[in-house]
Amino acid sequence: MELKGPRPTTGRSAALDVEESVAELAELAASAGASICDRVLQSRPAADAATLIGSGKVEELGALAKSLEADVVIFDHDLTPTQQRNLEDRLECKVIDRTQLILDIFASRARTREGRLQVELAQLNYLLPRLTGRGAEMSRLGGGIGTRGPGETQLETDRRRIARRIRKIREELEGVRAGRAVHRRQRHAVPLATVSLVGYTNAGKSTLFNRLTSASVIADARMFATLDPTVRLLTLPSRRRILLSDTVGFIRNLPTTLIEAFRATLEEVADSSLILHVVDVSSPHAAAQTAQVFKVLHEISASAIPQLLVINKIDLIPAAGHGDGAAIAKRLLGDTEREATARAVAISARTGQGLDRLLEAVDHILPFDPVLAVTFRFPLAEGASISMLHDFGRVLATRYSDRYCEVDAEIPESLMRKLSAFVHKRERSVEKNVGKRKGVS
Repeated sequence: MELKGPRPTTGRSAALDVEESVAELAELAASAGASICDRVLQSRPAADAATLIGSGKVEELGALAKSLEADVVIFDHDLTPTQQRNLEDRLECKVIDRTQLILDIFASRARTREGRLQVELAQLNYLLPRLTGRGAEMSRLGGGIGTRGPGETQLETDRRRIARRIRKIREELEGVRAGRAVHRRQRHAVPLATVSLVGYTNAGKSTLFNRLTSASVIADARMFATLDPTVRLLTLPSRRRILLSDTVGFIRNLPTTLIEAFRATLEEVADSSLILHVVDVSSPHAAAQTAQVFKVLHEISASAIPQLLVINKIDLIPAAGHGDGAAIAKRLLGDTEREATARAVAISARTGQGLDRLLEAVDHILPFDPVLAVTFRFPLAEGASISMLHDFGRVLATRYSDRYCEVDAEIPESLMRKLSAFVHKRERSVEKNVGKRKGVS
């Protein structure tokens, strides 16, 4: 529905924005397993308090739903509890809004315990205000003398039960959050940078993640196919190793209940060293989707983190559109995001085109950690330090004596600082073996 009135000057018509939003709603409904019967648009000066769309449009919509034998009517706007109840009474079928549809998709896709808890919390927060108005018909009357009267309504009982469940889930999620914080501290103790893949849903993040890490994350054309974050080790051209994280896709009008519920997951993005912002260049709405991702990153306090724009699916655009990633990004975004377009790489996650340039760009942007040739002398009791060296360095030779273990290794300078107490001899830098990179001394 388009509400008439002053709008920000974006160079786009209101009707176009509404059509894009409704098209996206249809794609969401299809992802949830629905068959789309018809789409209805309405333009009005203000929303109707009782039904959102007005009594005349309700009658028209009810006749259409009956003729199509529709089971559910989905609104692109958030409905108040009163509007939803009035619409269901007059349309005589189930009525849901955009937020409820997204929550349903999330509920069907969550696989881990953390993901299920996050979705349940968002659903309960959505449900709680919608219990209003059902108290009278749900009253429980006692039996016998002295028990007559309205008694305790089922509404009050349900509210109390839901509030208890919300408190319990929040406590459990705080435990999850604390666990994630411990994992982050452990990662920070070892010199491994974290790079997060973000982008609009269905931009190709999981396909890119699988291509780079040989993982088996679900990747298909459905929106929100991936909910639970996955982290894998990735080796860059300089032989540095990083952690690559695949995250949930963003979408316009992402429900605030979901942003709050997925706070523990989104904190992983805010704690990254670099964000790879994946853009589906084949989408006719790529510019609007990119702007929406920038908006969500700002909402989760991640806008200050260095970003690399990854222009994906260049195999689906005409040959004339191919070229330098920065040039494509500039055509896509114009001058509104000059800093973002300055660092961009064009790739195809499906075919592998441009992935070498992407890895080189990541290597260039991340703080350089030169590789050094070092000889360590560890007391034999320092098993943890020896294991760390094997995990995050390249061991060339190992020699044992009665008291010590000597190891020749090539390791990042940051790891050498962690193990500096055991350095026996530092011979040379091996940066020349991995190649000089432009702009890096």
